Amino acid sequence: MEVAKFLALPTILALFVLCLHFISKLVKLRKNPSLNLPPGNLGWPIVGETFEFMLAARGGTVVRFIKDRMEKHDCRVFKTSFLGDPMAVFCGPAGNKFLFSNENKIVQVWWPSSIRKLLRTSLISKVGEEAKMTRRLLLSFLSAEVLRNYLPKMDIIAQNHIKTHWQGKEQVIIYSTVQLYTYSLACCLFLSIEDPIHVSEFSSKLDDFLKGLLGFPINLPGTKFRRSMKAADEITKEVKMMILKRKLELQEKNVSPTQDLLSHLLVTPDSNGRFMTETEISDNMLLLLFAGHDTSRSALSSIMKYLGAMPQVYEQVLKEQVEISREKEAGELLQWEDIQKMKYSWNVASEVMRLLPPVAGTYREAIKDFNYAGYTIPKGWKLRWLPGSTHMDPAYFPNPEAFDASRFEGEGPTAYSYVPFGGGPRMCLGLEFARIEILVFMHHIVKWFKWDLVNSDEKFRYDSLLEPVNGLPIRLHPHTIIDSNQRL
Repeated sequence: MEVAKFLALPTILALFVLCLHFISKLVKLRKNPSLNLPPGNLGWPIVGETFEFMLAARGGTVVRFIKDRMEKHDCRVFKTSFLGDPMAVFCGPAGNKFLFSNENKIVQVWWPSSIRKLLRTSLISKVGEEAKMTRRLLLSFLSAEVLRNYLPKMDIIAQNHIKTHWQGKEQVIIYSTVQLYTYSLACCLFLSIEDPIHVSEFSSKLDDFLKGLLGFPINLPGTKFRRSMKAADEITKEVKMMILKRKLELQEKNVSPTQDLLSHLLVTPDSNGRFMTETEISDNMLLLLFAGHDTSRSALSSIMKYLGAMPQVYEQVLKEQVEISREKEAGELLQWEDIQKMKYSWNVASEVMRLLPPVAGTYREAIKDFNYAGYTIPKGWKLRWLPGSTHMDPAYFPNPEAFDASRFEGEGPTAYSYVPFGGGPRMCLGLEFARIEILVFMHHIVKWFKWDLVNSDEKFRYDSLLEPVNGLPIRLHPHTIIDSNQRL
């Protein structure tokens, strides 16, 4: 009982602070009743519509949550409240374009305090010129021109993963198994961690980190946020130890400056000649380890679902990948030109990410009062865009519930209607990394196996990121005929 009282007091104090924060926001709005705010509902004090959104996310009904409010209030923009802050949700291609093209002009990136506290000095928390320089520095490694040099290594990792975790198995749980691939890839290319036990330990810590990423940041024993903070501390501490060791290895010329992302950041200054601090490197590494493997895990899981459920699509992907394989010498690894030939496979992946985007949207903050669609958006308001406002809109994607990879042929979808990776200056900097990661995996998995879904009706939900409710178990059926290039 005494322990319960001890824990209850900080909780009450935290909620009291949040309540004061929310009330102050309302007072400011009421002082200026002439503001023509977007229509909508701010919900309950403090929590707003947070729980409604989270229930929709975990129930796989985010699109319905958005559509209901677009239909009830305004299809262009509506107001709500999330995690204690009034928020305007921008909808449609016009809303996406407005937010993406006004970065650092009238809006800037913003994240809920739980994310800011966990990702600290990383790119997530930077704005303006500082963000531009950090982004350019990270992109100097994650660009297509640089990543093409790491393609052979990515190919080897994919083949070893399939040999170790898929061959000889009758049934596989996709979400947890694919994670072993995406995390092995991120650990290898970012930190040169290749030992499976070390990778597994790192992956376990990252799972704990992810669970408290989005929610009320109440740092109390037993909470998800406390476990996330502990995991973040452990990961960054380990990365800092690697930094010290790598610096010595670079000085003694025992490793190459192009060995991995860590070496790259240690030897590459920004445009002002400044090098990242050890804390900045470790925080950005945490960001990239999370973003570089969890979003790809979500995307690959949903791709595997659709390929398992749609044999005709699977056969076309298989045909494309076998043709690429037959043009190569026995045992030859994938080359950059091969990736460029995987057009249908990428169209399939793109259509899957339209139907099931890995991320449910991100945030901005108004840095000055501005008008949009005839409404006033006050300075300090939080802003949000969500792929669901366009991806399932029949005006841009006819018969949106149907799978149709041909939507991405030719000029593709209407500008700003397809946004699984965001857009503008804040577009996902791991886009090219994810594209290669996904296509390399698709190349090998379809050549080795067919599969069917154990539960064809299994749903996907958002718990920070997209995930299958039961992990997506599948039954594997190895091909009876395997050409020489498929030998692992």
